[in-house]
Formats: sequence, C-alpha cells, structure tokens
Amino acid sequence: MENKERKDNRISNRIWVHVAVALYGLACIWLYYHQSLADLNGVAPIAYQSDLPAHLSMVLQDHWYYSFTAYAYVFLSWLCNGNTIGIALFLAGVTVASVYATENLLCLFVKEKAKTWGTLALALSLNFVMPIFIRVVGEFRYVSYQSPNVWHNSTYLCMKLVALITIWYYFRLAEHYEKGISLKEWIIFMLLNVLCTGIKPSFLLAFSPIMGIFLLVDLFRKVPLKNILIFGSALLPSGLVILWQNAVLFGDDTGNGMGFDPWYSFSLHTNIPKLAVICSALFCVLVVAATILKDFKDRQYLFVLCMTALGFLEALCLVENGSRSVDGNFLWGYGFCLFVLFVLCAVKCVESLWSKDQTMARRIPWIAFSIVYAWHLWCGIFFFVRLLLGEGFFMR
Repeated sequence: MENKERKDNRISNRIWVHVAVALYGLACIWLYYHQSLADLNGVAPIAYQSDLPAHLSMVLQDHWYYSFTAYAYVFLSWLCNGNTIGIALFLAGVTVASVYATENLLCLFVKEKAKTWGTLALALSLNFVMPIFIRVVGEFRYVSYQSPNVWHNSTYLCMKLVALITIWYYFRLAEHYEKGISLKEWIIFMLLNVLCTGIKPSFLLAFSPIMGIFLLVDLFRKVPLKNILIFGSALLPSGLVILWQNAVLFGDDTGNGMGFDPWYSFSLHTNIPKLAVICSALFCVLVVAATILKDFKDRQYLFVLCMTALGFLEALCLVENGSRSVDGNFLWGYGFCLFVLFVLCAVKCVESLWSKDQTMARRIPWIAFSIVYAWHLWCGIFFFVRLLLGEGFFMR
C-alpha cells in the first residue's frame, strides 16, 4: 500500500510539472505573437523587440530562403491567411518540445531511463538558465554575455530542439556503433543532422569536428574501420546543406564574408569581456573544476567539454564581415554548447548532492554550486518575465 501511495504521489507531482510546462508554452505563444507584430522601424525602445519580424520579412516579403524554417513560415502564413498566430503557435510548440528533449538528454546522462517529476522539473529549469547579471561587467542582461537560452531568435529556437535530439541520438548510437548500426539508425541520424544544419549550421560546426576526433581515436582503439566510416558518413549530406547556406549567406553578391578577430564579438556590448565569459557559465566552471579529474575518462563528459571548447573558440575568434559584422552570428553554436554543458553539470551536481557516499562536509561545495545555479535560474526567469511585459532583448 505504501509503495502504491508513493507511486501515485510521483505521478501526481509529474502531472503538476506538466501543467507548469503547459503554462510556459502559453506564455511563449503570447510572447512570440507579440514579437511577430513588433515594428522594428519604430522609435526606441521598441516593444517586444526580437529578430522574428526581420526573419519573417526576409522570407515572406523578400523571398530570401536562408533556413529550412522559411518554408514552415511560408506554409503557416498561408494557412492562417497572413496572420502570424500560426507561427507563434509553432515556435511555442518547439519551445515546449525542447523541455522534453532536454529531459531525454538529462536522463541519458544520468543513465536512468525512468522519468520522474524531478527530471522534468530540472529540464524545465534548464530552459530558463541565463548568464549571471552583474552590471559593472556588462550593462545588458543578454547581449553583454553569452546565453544558453534565448527567446528572440526563431532559428536558434528551432535548431536547439533538433540539436538536442541529434546529440541525444548520437550518444545512443555511440554506445554500440562499434558493433554496427542499422540502415534505419544511419538514415535517422543523417536526416537529423541535415534538418538541424538546414535550420542553422551553428550546431554542426561545433559538433562534427569533435565527432570526427572521437572516431579517429576509436580507430586506434581497434574499432573496425568499416563501422567508423559508416557512422561518420551520416554527416556527409549535411555538408551539401552547408554549401547551399554558404552560397546564400556569403555569396559574391552579398558583400559578406568571414574573418578572424579574437574577442571582437565578445566585446561589442561588454565592459569586461573575460568576466562576462565567466558570468555566463559560472555554475559550469565550478562543476567542471570539481569533477574533471574524477570523470575525465567518461566519453560523454569529455565529448561535451570538447564540443563546448570548440564552440567557444569559434565564437571567440570568428566574425562576419559586411552588413552582419555586429550580429555575432558565430555565438549561436557556443550558446547551444553551453546549454548542453549546463545539462551535464546539473546532472553532476544533483548526483553529488544525493549520493549516499557523500558526507555532509563533502556536500557543502555542491550546496554552494546549487546556489550559483539558482542565481543563473533567477536571472533567466527575471529576463523572461520582462520579455512577456514587452521589453526587448537589449534590456538592462
């Protein structure tokens, strides 16, 4: 009887978290709809300022198809007779789905298949974490830092969902690919990478080189070359998508290109760029410092660290030349890597806090890390609420 009551309580608690996720989705519908109607040519401050109106204008008026999301926007605009409510519903659905995709990745890191109210609640909280805001470091809550979560860029929102599914599926295949993967698994992994790249190439630029390095290491671990080539070949079709996007974004008639300028993007709106980098990921920095020696041989852990390091270097050094030079578009890949690192570090923190082998003295640092996580979470919730009230992403 007692076990049944505990089970019923767990189910009831999880239902309440589902309700919280649904409320989050409703809030996002409100936010994205008002963002879609914002007049970017109006007098500052612009209510509900975001990138969405510009994205919609490029697609629906200029017919500039720079991302797979463009085709979704054209269809939804037609379906709703030109009203943007369909696009708002779509983006809200993507945002809610990202919470559940986060939970899947979180459970994979925990190596626990059971989903509880706790895993879903943690996944929801992870979709709110933002940089720790310290005004003397950077005066803007978002643009002065590097954030794992945003609500103003529709292509990042869509890429984030598919990238979460892609990296989750990669880790699942990596567990057994040395024995071979099926044609179905290869096709699914290939299509996920193509879709994710077609939405925004940022994920592939950070993910694929690290996957390639790990495959090369596996070659020296005597994994059959045939299986390595089959697994790695799933990324090749994404290269064709990159070529298409390169022609659209950096063609000769665009006047845009790429350059090497360390710290340029990080310094655009920040008073102390190096401290801004730390404030953006302070929780992760602390957790990695406490676990790297113990968990360094964990392949998932090492993969996420390497991917985040590469994403950071790309964001740090690469810039666009031309009209998009101040847009910081190489930050998107690092932002997603940061998100995955937050997920992994949250798992490490929870496991250490609840480990039966930990003494109270050893739990004290993890309690402190949890407080830092709560600070990240508070900054994100505060930012999101102010977005709902009509502020733009250049808020102070």
